[in-house]
Amino acid sequence: MDQKIALIAGAGPAGLTAAYELLARTDIKPLVCESTDAIGGIAQTFNYKGNRIDIGGHRFFSKSDRVMNWWFNILPKQGAPAADTADKNHEIEYATEAVIKYLCPECADGVTEGELRIAEKSDIRNPHSVIRNRPAPDPEKEDAVMLQRPRLSRIFYRKHFFPYPITITLNVARRLGLWNTFLIGLSYIRAQMFPLKDETYLDAFFTNRFGHRLYKTFFEKYTEKVWGIPCNQIRADWGAQRIKGLSLKRAVVHAVKDLLSSDFSKAQQERETSLITRFFYPKFGPGQMWETVTEQVKKCGAEVRMKTRVAGVHLTDGKVTSATVENIETGKREEIACDYFFSTMPIKHLVGMMTPRPPATVVEVAEGLQYRDFLTVGLLLSKLHVQERGKVVAERVPDNWIYIQEGDVRVGRVQIFNNWSPYMVKDWKNTVWIGLEYFVNEGGDLWIKPDQDMIDLGVHEMEKIGFLQKADVLDACVLRMPKAYPAYWGSFEQLHVVRDYVNTIPNLYLVGRNGMHRYNNQDHSMLTAMMAVDNICEGRTDKMNLWDVNLEMAYHEEKKS
Repeated sequence: MDQKIALIAGAGPAGLTAAYELLARTDIKPLVCESTDAIGGIAQTFNYKGNRIDIGGHRFFSKSDRVMNWWFNILPKQGAPAADTADKNHEIEYATEAVIKYLCPECADGVTEGELRIAEKSDIRNPHSVIRNRPAPDPEKEDAVMLQRPRLSRIFYRKHFFPYPITITLNVARRLGLWNTFLIGLSYIRAQMFPLKDETYLDAFFTNRFGHRLYKTFFEKYTEKVWGIPCNQIRADWGAQRIKGLSLKRAVVHAVKDLLSSDFSKAQQERETSLITRFFYPKFGPGQMWETVTEQVKKCGAEVRMKTRVAGVHLTDGKVTSATVENIETGKREEIACDYFFSTMPIKHLVGMMTPRPPATVVEVAEGLQYRDFLTVGLLLSKLHVQERGKVVAERVPDNWIYIQEGDVRVGRVQIFNNWSPYMVKDWKNTVWIGLEYFVNEGGDLWIKPDQDMIDLGVHEMEKIGFLQKADVLDACVLRMPKAYPAYWGSFEQLHVVRDYVNTIPNLYLVGRNGMHRYNNQDHSMLTAMMAVDNICEGRTDKMNLWDVNLEMAYHEEKKS
């Protein structure tokens, strides 16, 4: 009997999780096709002369134990200090032991037979898997390790730093002005007493949670910088997905709890993702996770084809029976029969290549879906030059991310890669490696701007707001990522038309951020892939449970009783 094939479009978190889960729990062979030369999708790590860029920033934190344990099985938690732990006085909860379940013995290359044991059925369903118990890795001696890092994200506005998420403290009140803070408080009270009844759009969503005045101060302009259109045109689904349980009140409550509680694990699990104080991070960035997964699945029988795009998806009697794949370098095409098809590609691309052609309403909705694209300017500096009002110039700051609230520059966020992991920077002690993040439209003025012009713009804007001096710039690069953010306008409101159609095709699975046209975090994308494999194992053809990930799950503190 021929082995069943699952063709997977895309080697990002969702696609590679699907491949791993299929190998771990079924006899189905995964064939992953990735159109680019990079593993990890938006969660890849771009290496520029030994300095690494994390596209968009990926904190490894989830309220799903299933996901957290999956990550730690690939990259175990650190058991010793990292290169910068003493210098930065980080408080780390070190692991003592790592228990690793390998998909197959080939994944455990270099491990002696005496260190391995056969996995029990209760451990994992793959009869070829093996388990290793070992001391937790030392990041100064080993690369396959997950670091624990402090999280600090702040807002830079009018030459002042403000906490993110925003909370009203005495210092914040001074920076905003006491009268302005008083009016913000009144506005918040009014929003709680008389909330807007129609929360269809994002402006009302923010106003009901933070008050109109605080919304206008900290949310409106930045959100419009991110999405490129006014908040009253963006559906509140985005806010409901990303910050559903976050509010001014909860931000204050969590700040107080941090002062009174030392139970880190419990505190982390009880808070919004935006409020966590520590997170985990691969030594060499998120791409390391997915490059390691790729190596493992290939050793265990999966096939991963790079620079290979899916060019056609063919249905027979209502099921996917084959796909046409194309080598983007040679143009050579091949039709591959498959028993299952996992799509992480943009929905408009998938629907556009399906034969026979889907119903006209489905095609119309798919074509109307919109995206926001992403551009990073990497700057290698000898030092920063952060001019915060009333303080001495800072050559280094502790933030992972800084949100640039100023409306007269187009840069949206700044990542400081030294603070994500010292190993992201070739010479972390003597240089500062930052990423200037721009939210753009593919084909727009910034997207088509020559790299050197884009670098010059970035340096000029950072000088303008008081963040660096041009003389300190040592090197630079530009990285573009199309379709980074599925947009919550266009035909998004009718997305259910596509969802309902796809649900009638029993062996077609839409997973991941672009695959479902939803602003999923990395863990949500992984969960959709895990649950798709659950459905295959259980013989379940209704796939509506995949669309409940991040909506019905207790991820945003909407606790189940």
